Amino acid sequence: MYHIPELNELSEALEASPQNQTLRYLLVKKLYNFSEYKEQFEHHIQILLKQAPNHYQAKDLLMKHYFQQQKLSACIILGEELMEAQNLSQEGYLILAKSYMKEGNSEKARDIYQEAIILDPDLTDEELDNAFRVGAFEEFDFDDEMDDGTMEKPNINFSDVGGLEDVKREIDLKIIKPLAHADLYAQYGKKVGGGILLYGPPGCGKTYLSKATAGQIDAKFINVGLNDILDMWLGSSEQKLHNFFSLARRNTPCVLFFDEIDALGAKRSDMRQSAGKTVINQFLSELDGVETSNEGILIIGATNCPWHLDPAFRRPGRFDRIIFVPPPDTKGKEEILKILLKNKPTDQIDYLKVAKKTKDYSGADLEALIDIAIEKKLEKAIETGVPEPLRTADLLQAIDSHKPSTVDWFTTAKNYAMFANQSGLYDDILSYLNK
Repeated sequence: MYHIPELNELSEALEASPQNQTLRYLLVKKLYNFSEYKEQFEHHIQILLKQAPNHYQAKDLLMKHYFQQQKLSACIILGEELMEAQNLSQEGYLILAKSYMKEGNSEKARDIYQEAIILDPDLTDEELDNAFRVGAFEEFDFDDEMDDGTMEKPNINFSDVGGLEDVKREIDLKIIKPLAHADLYAQYGKKVGGGILLYGPPGCGKTYLSKATAGQIDAKFINVGLNDILDMWLGSSEQKLHNFFSLARRNTPCVLFFDEIDALGAKRSDMRQSAGKTVINQFLSELDGVETSNEGILIIGATNCPWHLDPAFRRPGRFDRIIFVPPPDTKGKEEILKILLKNKPTDQIDYLKVAKKTKDYSGADLEALIDIAIEKKLEKAIETGVPEPLRTADLLQAIDSHKPSTVDWFTTAKNYAMFANQSGLYDDILSYLNK
């Protein structure tokens, strides 16, 4: 017998109708509020879950009970199951986040709390807020940041980029000429700036080309990496992203470059946790420039994996100009070799011969090739005490020690170009492979 009349009434009714799940759940809900009836609560809720294994309200209640008992592992198992089925209550989200935090998994706790905030923007919890949440966006003073390399004025231009003539010509037509003739474009109501996406195999000069583009138009250059943005604090990644756009807007003309943009802007449908989704939403909002103008800002994203990028990034006004950056051709490799070997001791290098032997080599592969050749020369110089210049034979010998890094990329890219190319996005890859 219970000392609460209502509990006795529910218990008597349940004895008369033991299969009545509604009655048993009402009894369980009442028992949950009395710590002295913990055993009776556990007894009846286990019976209920045997009768109705998918009774998510009972599971949510049991998860809260486990949390109170500090049975964190059991609490997490139930919470994850309910969240996967989209049956986790708002309080359940908070309890699950706190369970992970107590288990020492702060990253998981942050992601779950972020998910809860997305579902209910007014949701707050003092403990979780103190652990993860940051305040509203504030404009950041970048004066000190400019001294540590956040923003620079590149001293290189297209003449310093070996090869890639077609790519440079396309950037010139789509980006540089509009910036050089801003008044003329304004008369036609066309904005100057915007976004372009450079994609292709790793090591083919996407970052260097972006910096050279800034030098070509005498603009400032801001290089933003993944580590410059992502942060475990709720709202902090979005704040940092906003700060970089604000810095670019105050320093036009400016090239704002995002390396490995597929990591920042991965497909939201592929993300299980919500932390990355809010960063993408913030990124899209900054690109659209709804509240502030991006006039005079050239936003360049570079990626090796464009197929992982959220399609929303390719809509008009965002990264609507997409340029394939292939490995250098023979002439381009000659130019890159000359640039890389400039100011190094050389003797009668046959650049054309080396370029023809380096099939599928990227610019980074050519740099690795030279490093291998130099290391062998250094080994010999240490023995003899006499430094010798690099010769054609040294570079040709080094080719045997280095395999091109682009081959694996094209194997993957070819599959996407052939079987996931409904929009024609990867036609340039097929054209390159068919040459």
